[in-house]
Amino acid sequence: MTEVLQPLTETHASDSMRAALRVRSPPLGIVGHAAVAAAAAAWATGVGTLAVWRHDHFLSHRYDLGHMVQAVWSTANGRPLEFTDGATGDQIVRLAAHVDPILVLLVPFWWIRPEPETLILVQAAALASGVYPVVRLALKHVRSGVAAAMLGLWYLAYPWIIWNALNDVHPITFTIPFLLYAIWLLDEGRLVGFAAFAALALACGELVGLTVAMLGVWFAVRRGQRRAGTAIVAAGAGWTLVCLAVVIPALNDGRSSRFYDRFESVGGSPTGVVIKLLTDPGAILAAISSSADVQYLALILLPAAFLAFAEPLLLAAAIPQGSINLLSDFWSTTQPMFQYVAPVLAPVIAATVIGLGAIPARFRVVAAAAPLSAALVCLAVFPPVPGQQEFVFGSKESGPRVAAMAEAVALVPATAPVTVTNRVGGHLSARRHVYLFPERAHASWAIIDRRDAWTSVAGERVDVPLFRRLLKGFDGDKRWRLVYDEQDVRVYRMSE
Repeated sequence: MTEVLQPLTETHASDSMRAALRVRSPPLGIVGHAAVAAAAAAWATGVGTLAVWRHDHFLSHRYDLGHMVQAVWSTANGRPLEFTDGATGDQIVRLAAHVDPILVLLVPFWWIRPEPETLILVQAAALASGVYPVVRLALKHVRSGVAAAMLGLWYLAYPWIIWNALNDVHPITFTIPFLLYAIWLLDEGRLVGFAAFAALALACGELVGLTVAMLGVWFAVRRGQRRAGTAIVAAGAGWTLVCLAVVIPALNDGRSSRFYDRFESVGGSPTGVVIKLLTDPGAILAAISSSADVQYLALILLPAAFLAFAEPLLLAAAIPQGSINLLSDFWSTTQPMFQYVAPVLAPVIAATVIGLGAIPARFRVVAAAAPLSAALVCLAVFPPVPGQQEFVFGSKESGPRVAAMAEAVALVPATAPVTVTNRVGGHLSARRHVYLFPERAHASWAIIDRRDAWTSVAGERVDVPLFRRLLKGFDGDKRWRLVYDEQDVRVYRMSE
C-alpha cells in the first residue's frame, strides 16, 4: 500500500495506482465525528472570542471588516452587495472590486443577529470546519487514527489560519475550508460534492479559478480522469477569465480591475505580465525573489515541516495565487497574516497530509508529529496577541480610549451618513453611506481618531505627516461643529 500511495509526477498513472486512489477514506465513526466536532467547536469558540475581543477593543477596521459589514447589510436591505468605496466615496457594487458573491450567503446570519461580531464568528466557524477534511484525508492516506488526530490538531494550530480568523472578515479567507473540502471530495472521486465546494470557493474571489484549474490537472494525472480533469481546468480558468474580462469591467464603468496598479513593476495587467515575462524575464525574477518573497514562502511551508513537497502536483495548485502574491508590489500580499495567503494554504495542507502517505507505515505517526511541532513553534514565534502585527492585531488600546471610542460611536444616529477613521469605521458600517476620512462627500457626522493615521489616500498605510495635514484642513472647515472630544477621539456634526 505504501507504494500505491506514492505521489505521482509523471503524466500517466498506472492501473494499480488508479484503482488504489478509488478507495474511499475509512469511516470516521460516531466517536470520531464527535471528537472532530468538539475540537472544531472549541477552536471556533476560543479563536472567535479572541477575534470578537479584538473588534470590541477597536482593533478591527473599516478596511476590510467595514466593507463586508456594509455589503452584507446592504444586501439584507435590498441593495445587493452595495458599499461605499473608501477611495472615492462613490456607492458601488462589491463585484466591481472583487467578484466574491459568497457574501450573499452571510445575509441569513445577519438577519439572525445584525452585528459585525456575527460575521466574525461565522468566519471562525468556517475555518474550524476545515479540520474535518484534513482528518478524512489523513485516515485514508496515512492509515492511522493517532496520526489523523495529530494532523487535525496541526490544522487547528496552523498559525496563518488562526491569524486569518482574526484579520477582520474576508470572502477569500473562506477558501481555506472550501478548497480543503473540494480536495478531499475530489480525492474520493465524488464529483458532485467537489463541484459544490469548488463553486463555493469560486464565489470567494475572481482569482480562485486558477487554483481550481490546477486541482483539475492534479485529478487528471493522479486519477487518470482526463475528461473530468479537463472540465475542471476549463471551469476554473473560465471563471477567472469571465470575472476579469466581463464582470469587473461591466460593473466598474468599463475599466479593468482597480488592483492592477499593484503590478506596475511587472506589466500592470495579466497581459502585461506575460509580455514582461517574454521581453524582460529578469524583472519577473527580481519581483519574486526578494528577501521578503523568500521569507514569505518559508513562513507558509515551515508550519508544514516542508512535507508538502511529498505531493508536488497537488502543491502546484498553490502556485497561481502564490505567484500573484509574490509579483504584487503591495507589501501585505507577502505577509502570511493577511488574507491573500488563503488560497495557497489549502493545497499546502492537503499536499502535506497526502504526502505523508508516501512514508513507510511504521514511521507515519512520528512523521505526523513533525508538522504539528513545526506549527506550534511558529505559533510561539508569531503569537496572535495585541501588538504582534500592527495592522492585523495592533497594540492594545487603553481602557479610557476604548470607552471614548464606544461613546463616540453611540452618538452617531444609525442612519446618518458618516466619515470615519479606519479603526472606528468597523463599528459604523451598517448604514448606507460610510466614508473613510478624509473623504466626506455627503456625510453629516464625523468620528476622527487623531491617533489613527492610516488612510487610503496614503496608499493604504500609515502616513503621519499627511494625516496631520488632513486633520488641519478638516479643523479649518467651519461647517463642522465639534460635539465630543475625549482621548483624542472627536465627534463632529455638520452644521444645519
